[in-house]
Amino acid sequence: MCPDKPGRVVLKLGTGVLTLGVGHLNEPRIRELCEQVLQWRKAGWEIIIVSSGAVGLGMGQLGLDQRPAEMSLLQACAAIGQTSLVETWQKAFGTHQVSIAQVLLTREDLNSRNRHIGVRDTLQELLSRGVIPVINENDTVSTEEIKFGDNDVLSALVASLVKADTLVILSTVEGLKDLSENGALIPLVESVTPEIQELAEGTQSATAVGGMVSKLEAAKIANRSGCGVFIIDGRRPIVLGEVLNGRNPGTFFVPHSADLKSRKRWLAFFQKPCGSLVVDTGARAALENNGGSLLARGILATRGDFSRGSMVEVEDDQGVVFARGFCQFSSSEVKELLGQENQFVQTSFPNIGKGEVIHRDSLVLCD
Repeated sequence: MCPDKPGRVVLKLGTGVLTLGVGHLNEPRIRELCEQVLQWRKAGWEIIIVSSGAVGLGMGQLGLDQRPAEMSLLQACAAIGQTSLVETWQKAFGTHQVSIAQVLLTREDLNSRNRHIGVRDTLQELLSRGVIPVINENDTVSTEEIKFGDNDVLSALVASLVKADTLVILSTVEGLKDLSENGALIPLVESVTPEIQELAEGTQSATAVGGMVSKLEAAKIANRSGCGVFIIDGRRPIVLGEVLNGRNPGTFFVPHSADLKSRKRWLAFFQKPCGSLVVDTGARAALENNGGSLLARGILATRGDFSRGSMVEVEDDQGVVFARGFCQFSSSEVKELLGQENQFVQTSFPNIGKGEVIHRDSLVLCD
């Protein structure tokens, strides 16, 4: 299932894999995983780790048995736990004379194009020098919920950012199961369809977030970026060695063949929409079939309140979102332009390009 030639892999390690209940790291397993990671390095692979566990460790040190609901307490747990977590990784790899680098990210780091490029270049530099980046969300300063969604989604965004060939999500589940077939493991998923998404279940863990729902979302993001995804049980002995040797011990999600260019990936995955535009069938056809820009004459309505330059979703008259992009007009301005011909738009707003509401270079189609 892995590419024939060594490439770049992102390993996402879940809280349940790294810990022995609230507040206690499973250090023997971390050392074992570290040795397996080094086998990948020896085979020529570049490795990036996305590590969970910080909040759970902090909870243990503060005597908490349930994930806090209060933002300040959640941030405090992350601050306490992050120190222990990175120290453990540093110790595990240090015995093999391998350096690691802690990289803490917020969504804003990836939303801003300049910071996005800065993060990408930093990771590239670390990899070129043989350093293993260990990434987690900067939970201590995150204010809009303490997760990207969670570290599953973060790992997929990182895989897209660095053009990884493979994303391996190590969890406490074997993979995706077909609940209609007595829980039979599904070894191969060609595409994350609505039917596949119906098989997902949320997490019940006291320390983790997400569950299979977030893992399927991660698989969609990574697959669209040309990255294959494994979901496997990280508690299984030498499980990374199995993947390295071409076996599939869990569920593999087949990557799409079309690889989005860097700016298009940024548009598709790293921006949160502020509203939406509802368009007619002709506009949808022009965007999907002709690679055109979105013009005012095809817009039926707007949803939400947004300013110029905001990321918006584009949906058809049935409510199906099929594209997203940067809108050159505010929501109030778009309402004035609904259904208007381009000449009217250019006359009314002579300083905005050729009057496109979303230019084709700032638009990306969704699956």
